[in-house]
This record gives sequence, structure tokens and C-alpha cells, in this order.
Amino acid sequence: MWYTVKVADKAEQRLRDLKLLRRVRDRIDRDYAQPLDVEALARGVNVSAGHLSREFRAAFGESPYSYLMTRRIERAMALLRRGDLSVTEVCFAVGCSSLGTFSTRFSELVGMSPSAYRRLTAEQSQAEGLPGCVVKTVTRPIRNREATRGGAA
Repeated sequence: MWYTVKVADKAEQRLRDLKLLRRVRDRIDRDYAQPLDVEALARGVNVSAGHLSREFRAAFGESPYSYLMTRRIERAMALLRRGDLSVTEVCFAVGCSSLGTFSTRFSELVGMSPSAYRRLTAEQSQAEGLPGCVVKTVTRPIRNREATRGGAA
């Protein structure tokens, strides 16, 4: 009897933890352009930064910082496809404070620099006449480990 109660308590605690982690992920999705760091995200759900990082990685497969940067790069890709902002303006619009860090992360995720991406997508859109929703789906950033998993499957 005691064992059953203890297992039920652990299951309930895990559900509460997942609810908090979803709140953190939702905050990142909503406030990606704001200055966010793991400490601020952890304070928002009353846990330590280390605990949040470990649990977030266990639940979603990447750290909160990696998730945040992926969201920022996704938004940057959309702004670059639009073509009316400079790379520097896009960098600051998505919440990055360093053009160098932004360009490095963008290149890691997308496989080319932000300016090369803007040129390529402008040429492709004109040549192929693809709707924006298709371009967004096809050009979604994929982290290296996701690409490896997809190739191995």
C-alpha cells in the first residue's frame, strides 16, 4: 500500500514538473525577443538554474538556451526572407545583443550566413514562386543531432 502511494506521489510530482517546464517553454516562445537567460527563466518558476537546465534537457532534448536560440533563428529566418531589414536589424529584432554571436549561431543552425540565406531565399522565391508557408516549413533550422537522427532512420 505504501509503495503504491509513493509511486502515485512521484507520478503527480512529475506531472507538476512537466507543467512548469511547459510554462518555461511557452515563455521562451512568447518572449524570445526579450533579454532572457536561464537564471531569469528559473526564477519565474521558483527553481534553481541548474535544476531547470537538467529537467528541460531531459524533457525536450535540448537546453533552455539552445531552445531560445533556435526560436530566435527561426524568427530571424522569416525576417530575412521578408527582405526589408538589414542583418543587423534582424539580429536586434530577435533579441540577440551581439551580431557576431547571432551570425555564428545562425550559421551553425542553417548552414550559411544570414546574408547568404537572405540572398538564396530571395532568389529561390522569385525563381520558384513558392508561398511563404512552404518556404518556412522547408527551411526550418535543424540542429546537427536532429539531422544525424533523420539520416540514420
